[in-house]
Amino acid sequence: MQHLVTDLLVTLAYGAVGVVLMAIGYVLVDLATPGKLHELIWTERNRNAALLLSSNLLGVGTIVVAAIVASDDDFTLGLVGAAAYGILGLVIMAAAFVLLDVATPGKLGELLVDPEPHPAVWVSATVHLATGAIIAAAII
Repeated sequence: MQHLVTDLLVTLAYGAVGVVLMAIGYVLVDLATPGKLHELIWTERNRNAALLLSSNLLGVGTIVVAAIVASDDDFTLGLVGAAAYGILGLVIMAAAFVLLDVATPGKLGELLVDPEPHPAVWVSATVHLATGAIIAAAII
């Protein structure tokens, strides 16, 4: 029974770190796009904004999973690693977004929240997912 309680607490801690990192990712996407992200997605049903946010959250989740797997059952290392690599991943994803914005015509944030589907959102989403995968591979 003690082992089960310990495993549940470890899972809770990893889950909390993952949720906090995803919340930070949400805030960063909200800052990078014009308008309020929650209104764009839940009120206006903007698919571009939803895809952009979803790819960011999946990228962060991939990094956290890799940090947990790489921890080799060392709880402290895994928890600190998940937080540190998650923050690093968010910083790199934000930098990649800025670089993509500089390299493409127009303001990327505005294109990504356009009410009409825009192919730029797929490029940006791919950058988020690829960044998460690259960092995850580096961890493992």
